[in-house]
Formats: sequence, structure tokens, C-alpha cells
Amino acid sequence: MTVEVECRAEAAPVAVEDVKTAAAEEVKCEKEELKPTIVEKSSSYREESNFLSDLKDHEKKALNELKSKLEAAILENSIFAKKESPKEETSEEKPSEETCEKKEESEVCEEETEKPAPEPVPVEKCDEPEAIDEDISIWGIPLLPSKGNESTNVVLLKFLRAREFKVNEAFEMLKKTLQWRKDFRADALLEEEFEAELGGAAYMSGVDGEGHPICYNIFGVVDEKTVATEEKRERFLRWRVQLMEKGVQKLDFKAGGVSSLLQINDLKNSPGASKKEVRAAVDKAVAVLQDNYPEFVAKNIFINVPFWYYAFHSLMSPFLTQRTRSKLVFARPSKVTETLLKYIPIQEIPVQYGGMKRENDFEFSNADGEATEVVIKAGATETIEIPTPEAGTTFIWDVTVLGWEVSYTEEFVPADENSYTMIVHKCKKMGTDEEAVRNTFKNNEAGKIVITVHNSSGKKKKLFYRYKIKKAAI
Repeated sequence: MTVEVECRAEAAPVAVEDVKTAAAEEVKCEKEELKPTIVEKSSSYREESNFLSDLKDHEKKALNELKSKLEAAILENSIFAKKESPKEETSEEKPSEETCEKKEESEVCEEETEKPAPEPVPVEKCDEPEAIDEDISIWGIPLLPSKGNESTNVVLLKFLRAREFKVNEAFEMLKKTLQWRKDFRADALLEEEFEAELGGAAYMSGVDGEGHPICYNIFGVVDEKTVATEEKRERFLRWRVQLMEKGVQKLDFKAGGVSSLLQINDLKNSPGASKKEVRAAVDKAVAVLQDNYPEFVAKNIFINVPFWYYAFHSLMSPFLTQRTRSKLVFARPSKVTETLLKYIPIQEIPVQYGGMKRENDFEFSNADGEATEVVIKAGATETIEIPTPEAGTTFIWDVTVLGWEVSYTEEFVPADENSYTMIVHKCKKMGTDEEAVRNTFKNNEAGKIVITVHNSSGKKKKLFYRYKIKKAAI
């Protein structure tokens, strides 16, 4: 959710219901042309470099000019808008001619007959110069360039990139952001508490393959009760900005570090034209984030995208910059897991999107490493064996197959040939919408867990699994 005109397209999930019909008609003939842009082929993507040595000459020049303007503005106390002091009236208002004319002929207008002696004009004292605040900062990063903080360049480059390295526009954007943060009390947001039910509309969870923190926006969760009044809409806005601030806290703002987020936008059941209050509240939140958090999104992935949205995007695309277009990724409902997997490890993708990550999971963590990938050819059967060398061992495992449509079985096979094989998970035909299987088993003798997956479909399947072994407490 970043930058202005080009990013207004990112607010579209809640604001384009009224144009979808016309747009769909206009792009019927372009249906096939849109398909290649639905899922990007490359899984590797990096932020634009913040190393000074990597900047082009005109970019270095723009950065130096912006630093000079910012330095001067801070030292001149001209960053923030100054409040005008009310003017003191030093003389009484003169009665109007109309008032005088309405008086009776026998009366003489005060203006003509009695003129009060003018009061002495008070001598104004010269205002004392305001103290210069050289510690002005944003997101904890000092902005005075002469302080020499490496992260200052990273922040300024965000504003420059958001304005195509037009120095004056970037400077004005920065000033407006600083003024907004002051008026909105953004620095105090992290200390505020909000209603628990708001948490389902957006949340931070995990990191992608490049280390970007991931923010999920669930547009279909926000209901009319949540934003029914002006007070509730303001609460919603402050909560959403707080979430963004929490995401910013996870960034390091170093030249070679991670300084932006990966954003996932779930359009399933997104509010339509009938939910005007919801659309207005979400649109306002999107606009605030775009205007005040420039270049904070490394990729903007839209999932569960209906076809009409592609039509809308085709209309908006000519107005987007190349930088913005390169960040947009779209996935139909049937391609959600496949698309996310190009950017996020399977163990970091939530189970509702086909991955292995579960909320408040106390069994697996990042320390357990990545899941193992196995390709099952069309018509083939794959077995996964988890050795259980000691009795009294508890096993925990996760298994998922992209798109499923396979037969799935779990068994415990004892090492002793005279013992019986135990069915842990009887054979089941797994549907396309199945979540990852998690199971546990405690053995009473040595042996192994055998997971069997038969792919009866006509195309290959990707299987992912991971497991842990817990020895029994003594």
C-alpha cells in the first residue's frame, strides 16, 4: 500500500464494484493476454539497492539535493506548519454608513460627532526564536542529514522513489508525512489498545524467502458494525496504522538490509457496492498508508482474485509506473498456494492458504528448519519413512500436497516382524481444498512411521513434509 496515483489501484478491492461490469466487457478480448501476468515465473526478487555506490548519477544528485533542503528546513524550523497567532483588535469598528443613515435626522452619527481618542497601540515584543529541534526523526531514524546516520539515506530514498526522484515533490511528501504523524499522534500508537475483533481484518505473520515481514489484509472480514459510527471508523483507522507501525518495527533500514514488507491481500468476499461504510473506511485506511508509508511494500500479492478484477486492473495499468507494476502479483482462487510458494516458504504460508503455518503453533518453529519437498510423478506412489529407533517416542509431523487430489495413508510399522502394523491414518482420498495434515503418534516399540501418497491424477504433484521427534520425559 504505497504511493499515490499509482497506488490507488491497490485500494481497488473495496472501491471498484461499480465499474466491474463495464470493465469486464471492455477486456473480454484480452482474457488470454492477461494470463501470463497472473503468476510470476521468477521466485527471486529484491528491493532496489540503498547502497550509494549502486545509485545512478541522477539518483545520487537527487538524494544530495533532498538532504540539503531537509538540513536547511530543520535548522530553520520550517518543517512543521506554524500556527498563526490571533490578531488583536486595536481600535473599535467604525459604524457602517447604512447604520448612520438609519438613525433619526435629529441624531448625528457618532462617527461624525464624537470620535473617541485613539488608544495607544501596544508595542509588540519580538518573539523569542524557537529552539531548533535537531532530533527530528521518523520511525526512530534521525532526519538531520549532518548527523551522518546511515539509515537516513534509506528513509529519504523511499520518498524519492515514491516521487520518481523529483526532489521538490519528495520533500513536500516528507513534510506532509511528518505533519500528519504529529497531528495523528502516530508515535503513540504502539501503546494504544484496540478491540480484539479487529485483528482478523489484518495481521503480521512470518517472513518471506528474502526476510520481508508479511502482512495479510483480509478484506472480507470487515463488517458494517465495525465501522458503523465516525468514532468506530476512527478507531479502525488508528488500529490499521498501528499494525503498519508494528510492521515497520521489524525493519532494520540498513543499506543492505530489509526495509519493506511483503503484502498479501485476500479479496475473497471483499465488500461490494452495498457496503458503502465498509468500503469508505477501508479506502481511507489504504489512502493514509499510501500517502505516509512510501515504498514500504516489496511485493503486493492479491489472492482469491475474481476475474472482473483483472478487467479493472487492465484499465488502471496504463496509469501505473513501471516500479508499481513490477510489485503487483495476482492469483485466482485455484492458484493461491502455487503463487505464494514462489515468494514464501511452505512452512511460513498459513494453513488456510495451503501451507503449514498454524496460529499459536507451539510444536514447530523457525528453528526446526525448512520442510522437505518431494515431487510425485503422475500415476506414481511416494512413501515417506520416519524412523522410530526407541520406544516411548512421540512423533509430530506435517504433510501437505499442492492441489491434493491424491490418496493418503499413515501407518506405524514395527521393527519386530512378529508385531502388527498399526493404521495411524486410514486411506483417504484428499480433496483440492484440504489443509495440511498434522498428526502425532507415540510408539511402544521400535519401528517407523510410513506415509504413503498415491497420485492418480494425470499431472505431477509437489509434496512437502516435516517432522519432529520428542523423547519421553524421564
